[in-house]
Amino acid sequence: MAEGIIAVVDDLFFAAKIKGAAEALGVALRVAKDVDSALERSAEEKPRLFIIDLQSVKFDPFALIERLKSDAALRDVPALGFFSHVQVELARRAKSAGCDLVLPRSVFVKSLPAILSGELPSSENPSGF
Repeated sequence: MAEGIIAVVDDLFFAAKIKGAAEALGVALRVAKDVDSALERSAEEKPRLFIIDLQSVKFDPFALIERLKSDAALRDVPALGFFSHVQVELARRAKSAGCDLVLPRSVFVKSLPAILSGELPSSENPSGF
């Protein structure tokens, strides 16, 4: 059964923010810092959500999304990417790679408790529910 969340984030600030929110809510969260560790963690236990930092400089988030969406066991797991609102090209690339939901960082942070609790904003109204 898909229980936990895998956050693929190499930014220590955002990793700590996500971990802290997950702990406060009692949500199982595993942090991966690159594509290989994300795939290893998902092989251990299928997650219910992938959270992906689209601005990573240490791994290719678009290659990760493509690999997740091409894997028969993982393609149905939602992938949520977050990015700086000024880098709209990242959002386009993520959607093209198969990312299910792409949010500006500000919306992601504001929505984090709800996201971790299983309430994803709709793609039509990403700033609200």
